Amino acid sequence: MQTVVIVIHLMIVAVMIGAVLLQKSEGGGLGMGGGAGFMSSRGTANLLSRTTAILAAGFFLTSLFLSWYAGYNRAPSSIIGTPASQGQPAGGSPIAPPTSGGILDSLKKADEQQQPAPAPSGPQVPRSQ
Repeated sequence: MQTVVIVIHLMIVAVMIGAVLLQKSEGGGLGMGGGAGFMSSRGTANLLSRTTAILAAGFFLTSLFLSWYAGYNRAPSSIIGTPASQGQPAGGSPIAPPTSGGILDSLKKADEQQQPAPAPSGPQVPRSQ
C-alpha cells in the first residue's frame, strides 16, 4: 500500500514540476515562447494554474497519508530504550531511584543485576557476514 502511494506521489511531483516550469513568469522561463501556441496566453495561464492547484492538493494529500501511515503502528518508548507500557526493565527488577551518581550509575547496577548469557556448549559453526 505504501509503495503504491509513494509511486503516485512521485508521479504527481514530476508532473507538478513540469506544470510550474511551463508557466509564464515575469523574468521569462520555459513557458516563454513564440506567439504560436495551442491556446491563447490567458487560456494557458488558467489551465496551468488550475493544473498546478490540483497537483498541489494531490501532493498535500499524499504527503499527509504517507506521514500518517508511517506512524500508524509506532508505539511510544521511553528515553532509556524500554517500551513505555512496561513498568520495569527487561531484567525483571525495577530500577531504584538514584541516591548518588545519577541515572548512569543506576543503569550500570541494573546491567550488573541481569544474568549473563550462557556459554556455548560446543564448537560453533562460523557464520558468513
